[in-house]
Amino acid sequence: MTSTHRPHLLVLDAEPRPRLGRLTGRATIEYADASTLAERLPYADVLLVWDFASRAVRDAWPGDGPRPRWVHTASAGVDHLLCPELAADDDTVVTNARGIFDEPIAEYVAALVLSMAKDLPRTWELQGRREWRHRESLRVAGGRACVVGSGPIGRAIAHRLKALGLHTALVGRVARAGVHGPEELDRLLARTDWVIVAAPLTRSTRGMFDARRFGVMQPSARFVNVGRGQLVVEDALVEALRKRWIAGAALDVFEREPLGPGDPLWDVPGLIVSPHMSGDTVGWRDELGAQFVELFELWEAGKPLPNVVDKRRGYVPGH
Repeated sequence: MTSTHRPHLLVLDAEPRPRLGRLTGRATIEYADASTLAERLPYADVLLVWDFASRAVRDAWPGDGPRPRWVHTASAGVDHLLCPELAADDDTVVTNARGIFDEPIAEYVAALVLSMAKDLPRTWELQGRREWRHRESLRVAGGRACVVGSGPIGRAIAHRLKALGLHTALVGRVARAGVHGPEELDRLLARTDWVIVAAPLTRSTRGMFDARRFGVMQPSARFVNVGRGQLVVEDALVEALRKRWIAGAALDVFEREPLGPGDPLWDVPGLIVSPHMSGDTVGWRDELGAQFVELFELWEAGKPLPNVVDKRRGYVPGH
């Protein structure tokens, strides 16, 4: 961006609004929601998608004519905005919030592993009933973990699990040093105690954890998904838990969000449900805003942007 005119920044679904104070006087900032996005997109130089759950871009992105030259999403995943028209648009760069959520999600996964191993949910339940019931818990150190997804979040999770003493295998899109390829996944699942999913949602990963994959796992295995909800066939997971093909599971992401109060997932035995919060620590919105401002300043100066998404693959390549 080298033009002398003040760039027009359009922010989608911003509640609460991001802190963009450093851009005051340097950009014309306008806000839109799903009902106004289509009419305002042609006038924007930059689109900031603030709500990671919004799918308004898919419906509003123009097939031709003026459109933003840069789209940034304040999330790690980009499947919510990559419609065919945007994916095929070679003139529009898409970036994501890569780097913000890595450590918080890794900490959250470690907490889930320890909670399930030490049966903490049951302890709190028994405490609420004032019932003294001694049990034995699992030892974490020395077990095996398989982390599916070798991006920054997956690597951070693997690092945390190794610190807990788990022998940890990392599975990515292609095999390389320290990373197993997808062709090895079934072999790894058959001998793993903890299966952690942190992969992006792409054509090849959608529904990858189905009845067959849950059937491959050990009866003692526990499953955690902090990637995208659509990576898992939820009915197959429910069946695996009810039939005790696996010992337990935790989901932080779902096929449809939010879960309604009548959703059967709330009552599945052995399943921990959390409301898509694994990466959201105190101050996370401020971190997202600060990251965007830094990227905006690079874009404004005509410098290369980090975190550029390969729109045909659906993630930031390179690792």
